[in-house]
Amino acid sequence: MSRFKSDFLRVLDERGFIHQVSDPEGLDALAHRGRITGYVGYDATATSIHIGNLISVTMLYWLQETGHQAISLMGGGTSMVGDPSFRDSQRGMLTPEQIQTNIDGIQRVFGNILRYDGPNAAIMVNNADWLMKLNYVEFLRDVGRHFSVNRMLSFDSVKLRLDREQSLSFLEFNYMIMQGYDFTELNRRYGTVLQMGGSDQWGNIINGVDLSHRMGGPQLYALTTPLLTKSSGEKMGKSASGAVWLNGDLFSPYEFWQYWRNTEDADVGRFLKIFTRLPLDEIARLAALGGAEINEAKKILATETTAIVHGRAAAEEAEATARTTFEQGALADTLPTVLLPKAELDGGVGILSLVVKAGLAASNGEARRHVAGGAVRLNDQPVSDERMTVTASALADGVAKLSLGKKRHVLVKTAD
Repeated sequence: MSRFKSDFLRVLDERGFIHQVSDPEGLDALAHRGRITGYVGYDATATSIHIGNLISVTMLYWLQETGHQAISLMGGGTSMVGDPSFRDSQRGMLTPEQIQTNIDGIQRVFGNILRYDGPNAAIMVNNADWLMKLNYVEFLRDVGRHFSVNRMLSFDSVKLRLDREQSLSFLEFNYMIMQGYDFTELNRRYGTVLQMGGSDQWGNIINGVDLSHRMGGPQLYALTTPLLTKSSGEKMGKSASGAVWLNGDLFSPYEFWQYWRNTEDADVGRFLKIFTRLPLDEIARLAALGGAEINEAKKILATETTAIVHGRAAAEEAEATARTTFEQGALADTLPTVLLPKAELDGGVGILSLVVKAGLAASNGEARRHVAGGAVRLNDQPVSDERMTVTASALADGVAKLSLGKKRHVLVKTAD
């Protein structure tokens, strides 16, 4: 039984989203009385957000679904500086053109998950609209004077960097002030009272809450989620081939489906609560399955999460591809594909190089370990020799199946 009265916080609580809330009773009362506006900020450091961001996007979904105003804030301005939180070194500087390209890619992801038209439409905002127009001296006088350097140095994200004797540039130090200012500006423009984010953003979010108080503004609230980890303690967000992006051009719907299908048994119930929209009683039933039956729950988890991010049709196609590949042993045209020029195949492609090209390993060293461990197969035949070369003769009708373990498969095709 949740301790919260508002639908929004009750849903988050029951599904395991809440790590910290700055004033839980106050926020709950406000959300119970009427409609509130909340936001999450996303810096444009890549052309897509990744699976580690999905928990915060899902919070925006539940905010909208329970009748409140959801804002997705694109960090067009803050991306010019870069968030230093828990980083070992300063981020590389992005050009305005790179940032805009990244924002365009991120916006496509959000369009699949939130509703930006119709009743109670979500709002997408870019903080470049106000940050890029600020007068620096006026900003220091009106906003900067409310920030304590001593307090900013006490934040874990900063202390970790300084304790390692790694420099923190003045540019990066300004990021915390800019993010705090975003909160007050969104309150002024849209009546925003809630900022949400991961637990690593707590200090930055609280800066905005405190800034509003010091500037004589209204009470604002902070809410953060737990660090997203697997039952093994491993941080989520990576696959064998790299980051699990939410943009289908970077990480295909099939690969995304497979990522969730490979969930550890102990994580199934928790991930169903956080990442799907299934009723809690149905989730409890699925999480209670044991033995081989838990695999059915994993397939449902994979299909539901893929449907949310990529659409129901893509999810069902990914599931059908998996069924064709694993249950019928056939080659499915919708598997991820790597194309090799005929000239390259005529000369022979080393198996280690091919495993890397196919995205099944990040380096030749990792590919070598997979071969040594008996995990690599070509056309369902184990590969035991790391010196093996693959030629056109291995590609019946111009196609072969390269596999890593039982669940990851890539088609190797001859390029036209």
